[in-house]
Amino acid sequence: MKSTPFSLLLLLALLGFIGLARAADLPPAPPVIPPPPDIGAKAFVLIDYNSGRVLAESNADQKLEPASLTKIMTAYVVFRELAKGNLHLDDMVTVSEKAWRTEGSRMFAQVGASIAVENLLKGMIVQSGNDASVALAEHVAGDEAVFAQMMNQNAERLGMKNTHYKNSMGLPDPDHYASARDLAILTRAMIAEFPEYYKWHSIKEFMFNNIKQTNRNRLLWRDPSVDGVKTGHTQGAGYCLVTSAVRDNMRLIAVVMGTKSDNDRANANQSLLNYGFRFFETRALYKANEPLGEARVWKGAESKVGVGLSHDFAVTFPRGQYNNLKASMEIGTDAAAPVKQGDKLGSVKVAYNNEIVGQQDLVALKAVEEGGIFRRLFDQVLLMFNKK
Repeated sequence: MKSTPFSLLLLLALLGFIGLARAADLPPAPPVIPPPPDIGAKAFVLIDYNSGRVLAESNADQKLEPASLTKIMTAYVVFRELAKGNLHLDDMVTVSEKAWRTEGSRMFAQVGASIAVENLLKGMIVQSGNDASVALAEHVAGDEAVFAQMMNQNAERLGMKNTHYKNSMGLPDPDHYASARDLAILTRAMIAEFPEYYKWHSIKEFMFNNIKQTNRNRLLWRDPSVDGVKTGHTQGAGYCLVTSAVRDNMRLIAVVMGTKSDNDRANANQSLLNYGFRFFETRALYKANEPLGEARVWKGAESKVGVGLSHDFAVTFPRGQYNNLKASMEIGTDAAAPVKQGDKLGSVKVAYNNEIVGQQDLVALKAVEEGGIFRRLFDQVLLMFNKK
């Protein structure tokens, strides 16, 4: 066996050292995020509550029968009426015969009984009472069909593009449908706007008329981080569930539609939540209404105006990669007075691994009125020179 010359060994060692040095200079490879769990559902979506980023989805825009997930919108509409002062929790509602006769799950409200709005809401949210849904709809709008119009108006306002309601409780109708993405949008809005009422979605049991019923959301017992939201089931819809959970100040919303059993929908939601929390994290980067820069204002009483964000800015990215985020701002230079508070004057973007993971408009933090005639003439001359 021939020995390798010492010079060749030295050369090979040197080349290996150079290779290692070059490898050390290279940026670390981004972490590999595995695909989301394979769950047996017609559709699903997983989003981060704070950033709105979609972390996993399948058929998320498909129009499907929502069953009792409908009651999320029913509750949302009632919450808005409470916020406007058009309704109060202690208002008494008389249960109509229609509400009493409504088939499906019930809170066992008796016809002609007077029940407080708060109890009807809990009966609808915790016990999934169809009778409670109809009673609330009739009390708010006078008629359930009119209430359904209110539901559709709110769906349109929220940008729910694949949703249409025909009733308040989710009984099957060819023109009654929703998508998983739309239900996530709705749930996010409800949690943000009505945290004082959203907390009722974590109630595990509720007693009314001496009948105690438990919340059908199994994850309220399995996972202490879960605090809502709503189950649904009909023969056509299958078993559906919307959940939300908070771990380490990160809230996720999972929507699963069309599984084969109660246990399947719970397991599917749990898998999605675990996936999101395991592989992603969310950070709040900028607060709303705080100055992030200044924009030039031409022909104004002031030559500059502070710019910032109208909403808190959070981004979701692969776990452990915070230091690899890159933020950039673009501020326009051609704004002319008058400038209204909230006018778009630029944008801020956050990228990870050359992918935009968050973006918001930069807006004027205050109004700038037109300047005097001399200011306008002076700036007009400056603009003429700037364009040359």
